[in-house]
Amino acid sequence: MAAPSCFPKRVRLVDVGPRDGLQNEKGVVPTDVKVALIEALADAGVPSIEATSFVSPKWVPQMADAADVMARIRRRPGVTYAVLTPNMKGFEGALVAKADEVVVFGAASEAFSQKNINCSIAESIERFRPVTRAALDAGVRVRGAISCCLGCPYEGEVKPEAVGYVARLMHDIGVQHVGVADTIGVGTPGATQRAMEAALAVYPVAEVSGHFHDTYGMALANVYASLELGIATFDASVAGLGGCPYAKGATGNVATEDVVYLLHGLGIETGIDLTRLRAAGRFISDHLGRATNSRVARALDAKDAALAPVST
Repeated sequence: MAAPSCFPKRVRLVDVGPRDGLQNEKGVVPTDVKVALIEALADAGVPSIEATSFVSPKWVPQMADAADVMARIRRRPGVTYAVLTPNMKGFEGALVAKADEVVVFGAASEAFSQKNINCSIAESIERFRPVTRAALDAGVRVRGAISCCLGCPYEGEVKPEAVGYVARLMHDIGVQHVGVADTIGVGTPGATQRAMEAALAVYPVAEVSGHFHDTYGMALANVYASLELGIATFDASVAGLGGCPYAKGATGNVATEDVVYLLHGLGIETGIDLTRLRAAGRFISDHLGRATNSRVARALDAKDAALAPVST
């Protein structure tokens, strides 16, 4: 099946597995495993990797080794290594670690913002102004993530106008790229397009991306709906790592393998080797002691097993 003419010819995927995917794991994932995962993703051709987060280990113990992870990875030319930076202290750590990109964040829901960081949306974004200014002065790219764009665990439906409001606030402080995130995975294609259009009223299409969780099985449909608008950057997580602690039954980020399979089936280039990507997903899933959440990986693994010669 050929992609419609409105679709991008090439899509850039950002694998958020090493950061967003692992940050809520209860057991500490060793630094060498994180480094191996990041390197396996780069070797598979993933062009951008959210490697870690420079946050207080008190709040996110899993990310306490951020500096070590960044120091130990073998950098692959052409790959962007991004990190989450919630404040100036985090940015200073990111700068020392030579991160290629820093990520700041805000919510499209006032209730979510108040309950999680005890301030309004506007106040939360304003806190990132010095981070953004320092990053731009240092020549470090700044990406923004807007959570709860399609639904909030506290206030329910989120209007597109709220997404546009946060996008404008981020644009005003100098954020160069904005991601529209369905944090709890409740979005549907129509709602996704309306949220994307709100962001596109502020940013050019090349600087808007999608981040979808698959709680209701709609993530790939929402990717497709975004492609119809020309969106050409998406977050995904190898093996479907991650989850949302705010939505019971949430299955986490859409699996990178599944998005790659969709895009390649549409004839859209990604530069990613699906076989190597599956191997990266298998590596981290084996370490975590559970099956991959990627439907494509499970299907291809079953196919490979069925075709394997029977030993005698």
